[in-house]
Formats: sequence, structure tokens, C-alpha cells
Amino acid sequence: MSHTCSKEMAILYHFYELNKQVTQKFERCTGMGQSRLDLLHHLYEVDEISQSALQKDVKIDSAAITRHLKHLEGIEMISRRKNPDDNRVTFVRLTTKGRQQILSYRSERARFLENMLQDFSNDERSTLLSMLDRIIDNVSQIES
Repeated sequence: MSHTCSKEMAILYHFYELNKQVTQKFERCTGMGQSRLDLLHHLYEVDEISQSALQKDVKIDSAAITRHLKHLEGIEMISRRKNPDDNRVTFVRLTTKGRQQILSYRSERARFLENMLQDFSNDERSTLLSMLDRIIDNVSQIES
């Protein structure tokens, strides 16, 4: 294995390890997984949305969205109701409790990000973001 290849493997391993640590620590800060937070943040931006449209917007499969929404409804973060004109359609919205909790999650996220990026200058943050964007673009073009 060449020296370059071992650097590339180290980069890949660092991405894996960083993803694992960030996911675990962020979930401990918020008490909720990223998929559920994505759902809540999307619901925060709309008054009400159909479950199928929400599923498409957050790119999650139908079994997972049903499971997540059932949990969120159980802890009174969201409410669901059937469309009176078409019983096959379910509408979803944040409850007052859900809206208040999103504001709390946003402040937790800001604190988490500031701690994660402490001692990085604005220029370094911009450079890092640009490099990550390039990596995401490269990965998206890899055919499986």
C-alpha cells in the first residue's frame, strides 16, 4: 500500500469516526436522533403538511416516517389528523409543545456547533466547508 493510499484510508476512517462521535454526542445533547429532528425542523417551517409530502421532503421511507411520527405523537410533539375529504391522507403539524421544544433544540445545536468548531477561525470554517462540499460532490458522482 502506498503512502498516499494510507493517507486516504486515514481520511476515510476519520470521517467514519467523526460521524460516529458527532451523532452520539449530538443525540445526547438533544435526546433525539437526527431523523426525528429533521422531521421536527421541517414541521416548524410549515403550518401543516401531509404525511406523504413530509416523507418526500425529508427523504425517509414510509415505515420509518410512520414509526417516527407515532413516537413524536406519543410525546405530544406533533399531532396528526385525517383529511375529512380523503381518509387516506393524514395531515401532520407541530403542537405548541413541539414548537417550544424546537427552539430549545436550536439553541442546543448552536452551542454544540460552537463547541465543535471552537478555535477555528472564520477563514478555516469557510475552507473546511468548501472542502466538505467538494467531497460530497465527488461522492455523489461515484457510481455504485
